[in-house]
Amino acid sequence: MSAEPKAELGKLRTEQVDEKFHLLDIMSIGELLKAMNESDGDVPRAIALQLPSIERAIDAIVDRLMQGGRLVYIGAGTSGRLGVLDAAECGPTFSISDDQVIALIAGGEKALKHAVEGAEDSPELGVADLKSINLRANDAVVGIAASGRTPYVIGAVDYARSVGAATISLTSNPQSELSSHVDFPIEIDSGPEVLAGSTRLKSGTSQKLVLNMISTITMVRLGKTFGNLMVDLQVTNGKLRDRAIRIIESATGAPRAQAESALEESGFKVKIAILMILLNIDAATAKSRLESSSDRIRQALHE
Repeated sequence: MSAEPKAELGKLRTEQVDEKFHLLDIMSIGELLKAMNESDGDVPRAIALQLPSIERAIDAIVDRLMQGGRLVYIGAGTSGRLGVLDAAECGPTFSISDDQVIALIAGGEKALKHAVEGAEDSPELGVADLKSINLRANDAVVGIAASGRTPYVIGAVDYARSVGAATISLTSNPQSELSSHVDFPIEIDSGPEVLAGSTRLKSGTSQKLVLNMISTITMVRLGKTFGNLMVDLQVTNGKLRDRAIRIIESATGAPRAQAESALEESGFKVKIAILMILLNIDAATAKSRLESSSDRIRQALHE
């Protein structure tokens, strides 16, 4: 598949020129700030219209991860970088293994900082990147592309479907080509950009917000939270140690000294520390009880 024809790209919503901003270059800083802020307000409204589509996608992702599969983001440019960002945050936030949420970007790690010419125009490269992680049928692949036409991403999701993986798209253009290649399309019509064609703006914002939803809600459904508390975080520094103690205090009502002691006795495992306090049991018993309850605090409390 060759690069996208200019005439076709020009028809996309994300490539349109918004006449409201035709004097952008002579606006004052205050006027520019107001214009961008008002334009960004389109994003949550556009996402709200697609919540049912996002829900169906998350259901499919949760189903695959509960079968031992992986969540794989794949994209190019800004879209790929946002996927990398979301995947990178899942480990420290939810204590998942490095290979449970994976992000691939056209051009590899170099593309995180620099444009890699031609990488996004190759569907074969998308296929090769998925083959490199041994994509399986119990995985879920989210293809991210503002235009909804990126060959790298389309090639990737076509391969993902061929092996039986669940396929999801996240685009900023309605009725995009990419949407027709996946099981669960998500199309966020955030409209033309303040700076025409610069999809790192509203389009990028919408992608970040939807990726927040996908990863966070997926982890909630997998038992990675207790109420709205982040009970599976990795305690890797002083800030996170303090946060962990505050989470234990909030979940149990225990004084700080008791929360701190339980955290240390648990091997810095917040879930175990919470069960120790709420059930008045030792760390080993709490660990065993948690393991027999699918690693879910609420279930362990009621066993």
